[in-house]
Amino acid sequence: MTDVRQERPTFDEWDEINFPRPEENEFDRVVERAISRRGFLGGVLAFGSGAAVMGAGILNSVPARAAQDSRFAFKPIPISTDNTVHVPEGYRWQRLVSWGDPLFSGVAELDHATGGSVADADKIFGENTDGMELFIIGGKQVIAVNHEYTNNDINLPEATDGVPRDAQDVLKLQNLQGVAVFEISETDGNWSVVKDSPFNRRITHNTPMRIAGPAAGHDLMKTEADPTGTESLGTFNNCGSGRTPWGTYLTCEENFNGYFGATGDTQIEGLTAEGYKRYGIAAEGWGYDYHKWDARFDTSKNPHEPHRAGWIVEIDPTDAASTPVKRTALGRIKHENAAATLAPDGRVVVYMGDDERGEFIYKFVSRDIYVPGGDTSTLLDEGQLYAARFDDDMTGKWIALTPEATGMSAAEIAIFTRTAGSRVNATTMDRPEWVAVNPLACEAYCALTNNSRRGVRANAGGDWTPVGGPNPREANEYGQIVRWRPANDDHASDTFEWDLYVMAGNPTVQEGPYAGSENVNEGNLFNSPDGMAIDSTGLIWIQTDGDDSNEGDFAGQGNNQMLAGDPVTGRIERFLTGPNGSEVTGLCWSADRRTMFVGIQHPAAPFPDGEGKLPRSSIIAIKREDNAPVG
Repeated sequence: MTDVRQERPTFDEWDEINFPRPEENEFDRVVERAISRRGFLGGVLAFGSGAAVMGAGILNSVPARAAQDSRFAFKPIPISTDNTVHVPEGYRWQRLVSWGDPLFSGVAELDHATGGSVADADKIFGENTDGMELFIIGGKQVIAVNHEYTNNDINLPEATDGVPRDAQDVLKLQNLQGVAVFEISETDGNWSVVKDSPFNRRITHNTPMRIAGPAAGHDLMKTEADPTGTESLGTFNNCGSGRTPWGTYLTCEENFNGYFGATGDTQIEGLTAEGYKRYGIAAEGWGYDYHKWDARFDTSKNPHEPHRAGWIVEIDPTDAASTPVKRTALGRIKHENAAATLAPDGRVVVYMGDDERGEFIYKFVSRDIYVPGGDTSTLLDEGQLYAARFDDDMTGKWIALTPEATGMSAAEIAIFTRTAGSRVNATTMDRPEWVAVNPLACEAYCALTNNSRRGVRANAGGDWTPVGGPNPREANEYGQIVRWRPANDDHASDTFEWDLYVMAGNPTVQEGPYAGSENVNEGNLFNSPDGMAIDSTGLIWIQTDGDDSNEGDFAGQGNNQMLAGDPVTGRIERFLTGPNGSEVTGLCWSADRRTMFVGIQHPAAPFPDGEGKLPRSSIIAIKREDNAPVG
């Protein structure tokens, strides 16, 4: 079975085709780059885990520290290029659940010839697992997991090239995406889904949602189906995740633009027209063809409907009948994940990355404090949204996105957050993906996965993308992880210091900055850091979604993988490799920390069922053979 990603362009490629970025002239580019590098190359920052000497993009202080005794409880593994999962000696993995597995009794197992029926599509484990969290509810263990998108030619194998033939095909695709919530249990060291658990539910592109926060009720949120602008259907392109201190699930809508298209002329102007361009909403759509069969997604008929996607959605995993809430105070962007933590005074802080080339990192700080056992229903509705500015002197500032600073109303800032970020001159970043907050130190990390347009073209809003600061390489194809420490050990502070924890690269074929930082070597090569989580011991787990060709600039890097990093020493080692064609994404632990759950997205055949079967995104469970804690 051919990897579906070869059949249609990636989201980045599709945006570039439909919305080509303006090119600067060479003189402007050279001047901008020189100014940026002058500050960057001289910067030195010492904090937290030790000094990071930013010479030619290299963490020169790391090797001596990395030579110390390792805190890793595993022997690193080599790269792989085959079609299965590999873990270290002394560990084992099993399949927990795969696309098509029933969550309820009376639902058929996956039919590999048809890709399953439309009638069952909202009662099974959905497609393309991504971010996930585990919750302990009344002694039960419950996973909430995202289903990001569909591989149409796999999910609709009877349709020509995976093109939906009718409204039923579209409904099937809609029901395979969204979120799954389900109970799991362990028997004799093996994990399984508890069918028919009262916690089990599927949330799809048609599930009723409530809209809350500053955008709720605004004219730009109103449609013919919802003249109040306070109710909508569905959550879309759910990528990374998060959890609140009060035990709810945060699912993050990323590339929502691809679901919309137009059968006629779309009448828009002003900020809406600017927003369509900035967020990449085009007449053709990304191949789902929803707009041809479901008028809700036809922008020539419902031009405000795209404004109702691109949010963080809060879901209560304890109540399968609860209505998910779109929290508009957290902004409308292509959300990767939502990393929530608490400030010393009890206010809630949520860090977020906008996963597109040259977009921004954001932070929300609640107005009110979190009181355990108290009312949390509006904590994510009232507060201040900020965009980050990273300066070349290794300091930074969170710039408040206020009406005074942006010239926009509070509702407009929420709906067109990217425009607000541009108006305060936030720092354009190399595709901000997952943010992880260290539970043992007041610091946060963001995976900047890659940016082929860095220093080459402007972002979607026309903001130039100079080389410098935490984005030190032109046409960056490897990615890096930026780390910041808030002033006064307070995540609500509006200033911070930053450094780079790692610059991915390939020292076997590259020299200088493209070889990577000095904690990258022939034994731990990787590109495109994406998912991240920091465990209870302080180790940072890095998951990749990059080029797995194992050729050219990526020779020796093999399939996508998961690595463990030590924030104290800088050392990084490979723990897991995924099957060819897959992204490794999503990570959580069982209540006793003896099992690690990891997502395997869009694998190529024959994973996990063998030759002649459809490839199936899956969650796997990893245990140590001695049953000791895993992270």
